[in-house]
Amino acid sequence: MLVAAAADRNKGPILEVLQQYVDPAAPKVRALEVASGTGQHCAHFAQALPNLHLVPSELDPHSRQSISAYISHWSLSNVEQPRTLDSSKSWETWGFSPNSLHLIICINMIHITEPSCTQVSLFCPLLDSEFLFFIQPYSVNGILTPQSNVDFNISLKRRNPAWGIWDTSDLQNLATTCGMSLERMVDMPANNKCLIFRKK
Repeated sequence: MLVAAAADRNKGPILEVLQQYVDPAAPKVRALEVASGTGQHCAHFAQALPNLHLVPSELDPHSRQSISAYISHWSLSNVEQPRTLDSSKSWETWGFSPNSLHLIICINMIHITEPSCTQVSLFCPLLDSEFLFFIQPYSVNGILTPQSNVDFNISLKRRNPAWGIWDTSDLQNLATTCGMSLERMVDMPANNKCLIFRKK
């Protein structure tokens, strides 16, 4: 099983936010995690929220193997085997029916992908009037702080000019075009933020 130190640090605070949106009385809350990475997040969430039915996804085969190992290690009956999901492709290629998901979770992805992978419109048809979570560093109204995030953004752009830290207003504008609105913005560890969008 792969282990990422950042995932260990932020899985608890992210769970605290998710717990506010997963009704424990609901028989089944189906959630897609886009770019699941090692599998630490989905394993942690699934153990704490037994009625949360998670669908992890990853392009990287080594990460998919790690996710499967976490599922097996913890005997997680509420986590599906990881899907190979390319967020640069249309949602119709992902194997989901429209309105089949209650939540979509995306952690630390959009600043290291091409802009085409962050079209909120890709996710909207899959959601059944519920929530979309984007968790990573952001600038707010054009202001990026602290200096460590500024330096991180410079390093991203050096690696790939199409990468970089998003401004919260840009993501809000994308969400608005497909009928979603920003419900909350929550400060997270390591100068990250959780943006929670709700389908109108």
